Formats: sequence, C-alpha cells, structure tokens
Amino acid sequence: MANSKQAIKRAKQNAETYKLRHAQRSKVRTAVKAVRASIAANDPAQAKEMLNNAEKVLDSSASKKVIHKNAAARTKSRLSKAVKALS
Repeated sequence: MANSKQAIKRAKQNAETYKLRHAQRSKVRTAVKAVRASIAANDPAQAKEMLNNAEKVLDSSASKKVIHKNAAARTKSRLSKAVKALS
C-alpha cells in the first residue's frame, strides 16, 4: 500500500484513469464489432453507417491516447477495405 501522500494520490488517480480508459477501450471494441457483424451479415448500407461511427470512436480514442494512433489507423484501414469489398 502507498505510504506517502503523493503515492496515495497517484494510486487514486491511476484507479480513476483505469476506469475511464477501460470504458473507452470497450466502446472502441463494440464499435469495431458492430462493423464486423454487419459485414458478416452482407449488409453494405449498414456496414458503411457502422464504419463511420467506428472511425469517429477510433479517432477520438487515439487522440485521447487510449489506443495508439497507428493501431487506430490500421483498424480503420482494414475495416474500410472489408466494407469496400462488399459493394
């Protein structure tokens, strides 16, 4: 357990940051999963709509440093490639 005041404060901050980042990461995974589900269902219109939403979520989380910007770019690229293959 933390002994100094500074260490106690950092432990609290880390716990709060973890909760926030965990929720944001979960949001990213859900958005990506929705795109993949609509691709699997062969629904190009819904896939494009879900892709737009996923791109927003990925960009947002990359700017907040929840995920790395290159990981966000790679995911967006692969999803858009898959959606274009449906059309």
